[in-house]
Amino acid sequence: MTESENIFLFVPNIIGFGRVILALISFYFMPTNYVIASWCYVVSSLLDAIDGHAARYYNQSTKFGAILDQLTDRVGTMCLMVTLCLFYPTYTFWFQLSMSIDIACHWIYLHT
Repeated sequence: MTESENIFLFVPNIIGFGRVILALISFYFMPTNYVIASWCYVVSSLLDAIDGHAARYYNQSTKFGAILDQLTDRVGTMCLMVTLCLFYPTYTFWFQLSMSIDIACHWIYLHT
């Protein structure tokens, strides 16, 4: 990796951008079409398992890619939890607790 390379065009980051697009489509359809939302969410999650391997394989690990990956994971989880709060208001406290634990654990992980 040289300094003149455009990290935005690295394979793992392109996978990450695809994950963001799939997540946005999933968020849009979550309240109205759970089939499309679920498929987009699942494919985004599967791509999450691939981007790290691609980064190591192509020697394209970057701080930007790591941040993109973490933010996509956190935002995806939070949007899913918010939608679940809307569908199952009785369990809102538990979804909120889960969101809080998720954010706290990842914050601790990033700062250790």
